[in-house]
Amino acid sequence: MHRSYHRWFSPALQRDMELLAFGQGGARVFAFPTSGGRFFDWEDRGLVKSLNEHVERGWIQLLCLDSVDRESWYAKDRPPAERAWRHAQYDQYVSAEVVPWSLQLNKNPFLISTGASFGGYHAVNFGLRHPDQVNRILGMSGVYDIRRFVGDHRDNNVYFNNPVEYIAGEHDPARLAALRKLDIILAVGRGDPLYDSNVHLSQLLWGKGIWHALRVWDGFSHDWPVWEKMLHLYLAGPD
Repeated sequence: MHRSYHRWFSPALQRDMELLAFGQGGARVFAFPTSGGRFFDWEDRGLVKSLNEHVERGWIQLLCLDSVDRESWYAKDRPPAERAWRHAQYDQYVSAEVVPWSLQLNKNPFLISTGASFGGYHAVNFGLRHPDQVNRILGMSGVYDIRRFVGDHRDNNVYFNNPVEYIAGEHDPARLAALRKLDIILAVGRGDPLYDSNVHLSQLLWGKGIWHALRVWDGFSHDWPVWEKMLHLYLAGPD
């Protein structure tokens, strides 16, 4: 499997950011790490190896992104406004830096956004915020209401990075039309504490006429071996 390491200074984040790329062609797949995770976690946990055939056959190119969770939502020593602002900078990094860079690396126009646990939040939030850049979203065991991280604090950076809020408040016909073109899959275990968050977002999406698939697994299902199975079932899209 072709593997390459990349690093550059991010103007949006004002620090170096790293990522790994696997493969050279096919649909581009942005893989977000779990809570506070790193760009090498998918490789270390075996998810990259499990997708070897997909990469080797040129079906996908896997791009494993880094996170700044411990500087944003998980930075409990920072005021909520600073946490939300840092995440807004991260979103700018992904949309304005990683997306165009990935197109220079691989001109395939199809982009899939995926992740598990808090990576599921990143994948879904990024895809819903940027339907002009993303074609398919796969959120696995994700949390889609981030108000737990900011308490009573509210501002635009919280609102526009909280899927259950901005989907509920979306009324713009052009935005809704763009969202309705996305392939969206939410996968979660029935015993997962985040089950209700997935059901809530699903209900909001249906309420806006945004078709998607909610796949409920038996048991807890919040673990790497299960996410590996989910990837193999859903990475190519809804059945």
